[in-house]
Amino acid sequence: MNVLWIMADQLRWDYLSCYGAKHIATPNLDRLAAKGVRFDRAYIQSPICGPSRMSFYTGRYVRSHGATWNGFPLRVGEPTLGDHLREIGVQSTLVGKTHMRADEEGMKRLGIEPESTIGALVSECGFEVFVRDDGTNAATDKNRHAEDYEDYLRSHGMGGDTPWEEWANTAIGPDGKKKSGWLLETAPLPARVPKEHSETAWLTTRGIEFIEAQGDKPWLCHLSYIKPHWPYLAPEPYNDMFSADDVPPVNRRDDEHSHPLLQEWVNTRICKSFSRNHVREIVAPVYMGLIKELDDNMGRLFDYLEQSGRMDDTMIVFCSDHGDNMGDHWLGEKDLFYDCSARIPLIVYDPRAEADATRGTVDTRLIEGIDLAPTFQQFFGGKAKPHVFEGRSLQPLLHGEATEWRDHCISEYDYATRDARRMVGVDQSDARLVMVFDGRWKYVHVEKMRPMLFDLETDPQELNDLGDSPAHQDHVERLKALHFDWARQHHTRITRTPEIIEKMTNTREPEGIYIAYWDPDELARDGLKMPPHIKDQ
Repeated sequence: MNVLWIMADQLRWDYLSCYGAKHIATPNLDRLAAKGVRFDRAYIQSPICGPSRMSFYTGRYVRSHGATWNGFPLRVGEPTLGDHLREIGVQSTLVGKTHMRADEEGMKRLGIEPESTIGALVSECGFEVFVRDDGTNAATDKNRHAEDYEDYLRSHGMGGDTPWEEWANTAIGPDGKKKSGWLLETAPLPARVPKEHSETAWLTTRGIEFIEAQGDKPWLCHLSYIKPHWPYLAPEPYNDMFSADDVPPVNRRDDEHSHPLLQEWVNTRICKSFSRNHVREIVAPVYMGLIKELDDNMGRLFDYLEQSGRMDDTMIVFCSDHGDNMGDHWLGEKDLFYDCSARIPLIVYDPRAEADATRGTVDTRLIEGIDLAPTFQQFFGGKAKPHVFEGRSLQPLLHGEATEWRDHCISEYDYATRDARRMVGVDQSDARLVMVFDGRWKYVHVEKMRPMLFDLETDPQELNDLGDSPAHQDHVERLKALHFDWARQHHTRITRTPEIIEKMTNTREPEGIYIAYWDPDELARDGLKMPPHIKDQ
């Protein structure tokens, strides 16, 4: 049995037709949902690429693994999914993006050479790398990776110093001149790269090539796409497949934000840009085109899996690492805990007969991104590791088994590097947010400021912050207590299993250590003997 774990970057849950979207059709992901379980309320552990992915890859909350922001390295020694699966003989391989930055200082301190076998694994979140592509060119940042894709473009006649920039991220304007995809005004123009050579198409092909090369040994392939993440630039015909008329109405209202942090946040450049209607009307249709391109390639991938017989022995998981605000709540890009950013699509197809009863169903329980790592561990027959994994295996839900489940989920956000932190005068050490969501009430702890609170039953669009409402302080206090309970839990005691701790409790002290015993008779009553160098008198 194998696992194909597909992740899209910055894909909103409500832009898939299997999740009820009417403005776009995604028939191939709908097709996967019909074969498996669509989880309707899945939340990531941080609404930003790096920390979200590090939680997926470790099965642990952000406060536990410590990589709280993009570019913050995952520390050496933090166990990853690849490490756990390698222990039970399963190869974990990357095809695409991780947003991982290696802990170079930690590796140097421990004498681990980056080029060594262990160094390579530590540098890549525990994955063996078939291909890594983080969506920008390596010429400008050695910690970003696009070398394989750039070599591919050159091999197909698309050259230049940085082919990713010059072909995948460049368009030709009406005046015949090149226009950068980094500029939002370029979005409606087609990328220079043909659709058959786009990053999405190329990564799909590379994923298929990886699977074709596998023998009988079990494997996990993390096929991780860059799109529909910015730059918002799509190849023909996806660049103008949709228009502003196809975009759902923006979700926001005048004077929406009463919280001092949000009042400043909406004044940052990204938010002010995406709050302009004409920007959203230009960019959102291209975002939809990138999603359509992804779905078309999912069709190609699923066709291959069916024709090759791999659909019979491969679990397929599709998700994203976070969403995209796209002007909702006067916000741009990702960030913060509104559902457009923190809630993700999650579809799981389990090929085993035990999952037949749940095929095509929708599960509304609260799911966290950290649940995937223990799910994969159990799927491959590995021993449960509750002292390491903070998520829960989804297998009982996939197999329709009765099981107790969580009644709230957690997400965290470190905004120390965001402009809004200085705008509100918060020290970087205090710039942290924690969301506690119980399925109805969404509470956001804001260090040094009042909390936020939203009632998604009466206000599903999250337009009314009740955090300072006297009539709702009972919910604030209840969710605050859940946050405190979560914060007090063990999160770094990962080197001893529960079984070992129970054994240590039973034996009290290590062998040969006798504390507070009065005489040999007292030792004997506890089944202990005098040390061997002491002879009975």
